[in-house]
Amino acid sequence: MFKNEEMEINLGPQHPSTHGVLRVKLRLDGETVTHCRPMIGYLHRGVEKICENQSFFQGQVWTDRMDYCSAVANNLGWAEANEKLLGITVPRRAQYIRTLLNEFNRVASHLIWLGTHAMDIGALTVFLYAFREREDVLDINEAFCGSRLTTTAFRIGGLREDLPPGFEKMVRKFLAKFSDCLDEYEALLTENRIWKKRTIGVAKLSAEDAIALGVTGPMLRAAGVAYDIRKAFPYAAYAEMDFEVPTRTEADTYARYEVRMAEMRQSARIIQQCMDGMPEGPVMAKLPKILRSEVNEVYHATESPKGEIGYYLVGEKGSLNPYRFHVRAPGFINLQSLPKMAEGGLIADVVAAIGSLDIVLGEIDR
Repeated sequence: MFKNEEMEINLGPQHPSTHGVLRVKLRLDGETVTHCRPMIGYLHRGVEKICENQSFFQGQVWTDRMDYCSAVANNLGWAEANEKLLGITVPRRAQYIRTLLNEFNRVASHLIWLGTHAMDIGALTVFLYAFREREDVLDINEAFCGSRLTTTAFRIGGLREDLPPGFEKMVRKFLAKFSDCLDEYEALLTENRIWKKRTIGVAKLSAEDAIALGVTGPMLRAAGVAYDIRKAFPYAAYAEMDFEVPTRTEADTYARYEVRMAEMRQSARIIQQCMDGMPEGPVMAKLPKILRSEVNEVYHATESPKGEIGYYLVGEKGSLNPYRFHVRAPGFINLQSLPKMAEGGLIADVVAAIGSLDIVLGEIDR
C-alpha cells in the first residue's frame, strides 16, 4: 500500500547554488515544490548599527562590503544620501565620473550573474567568457581607486582624485570590443535548446505580484514594468544621458536573462556618452575638515544592478555621525518573491529561480 507523504528538505546553507549562505526550506510532493521558505541571517554583522557609530566619512567603507558585486553602486547611494543630508553640491565633472563608474559596476555585476547563473543550470562555458570581460572592468576599477572589488570609490562631496593617466584609453579599448563579447554570450545561450528549456516559463512572477512585494530592478522590468530610478528620479549625471529601459513581458527566468543582457548594452551606451561629454573642472566640493549634521532626515534611492537600494539617514544637530541609518536592500526585498516563483514548480527549477534573483547574502543579512 502506497502512502502519500510530503517530504521536507533544506537547500543550503552550504549549497553552491544558493549564492552565499542562504537556506531554503522546501516541502515536496514527489518533485513538485508545495512550500518554500527562505531562511536568512547567517551573515548578519550589524552594518547599520556600526555606521551609526562611525563618522559620515567612515560609513562609506561599510557600504561596499554589503553587496561586494555592487560596491560602486552602494558607495554612490551612501555618498549622495549624505550629500542630501548635509546640503552639499557635487561638481559636474565628478557627477559624470560617478555615472561612468556606476555603469561599469552594473556591467561587472551582470557579468558575474550571467556566468554563475548559467553555470548553476549546466552551461559552464559562459562562466569562462563572462569572467574574462569582468576582469577588464576590475582592472578599470583598480586604475581609478586602487581596489578591484571593495572599491570605496567615492567621497562625500565628490571624488578623492581625478581620472588617472591612461584611464580613457582603457575605457575606450573595453567599449570597442564589448558589443562583440555580448554577441558571443548570446550566441552560446539565447537560442540554446537546453538553456531555453531550463528558463522559458520557469519561475514566473507576474507584474502584480512583483509590485505587491516591492520587487525592483531587472526582476520587475522582466514582468513588463518600466521602472528605473535612473529615469524616474535621475541622480548623478543620468538626467543628461540618452538611454533606454529594457523590459520584457514574459516574467520568467528567460525574460530576466534578456533584460540583463540588454541592460549591459545600455550601460556601454551610457559609458560612451560620459567619456564623449566629460566636462572639465574640479572633482571635489569644498568641505570643512569635520562634517557635522543638522537635524534632518533623508531617504535617497539609486538604481543598483539588483534594483532599488535606498539609504534612510537621520541626522542629529552637531553630530559627527548619523543618529539613525537604515538600508532598503534590493536583494532582501526581492528574495520575498522566491516562494511565489518556486511553489508549484519542480525542485530542479528552484536553482534557476534563485539564480534569476541575483542575490548576495552579505547585502540581505547586513
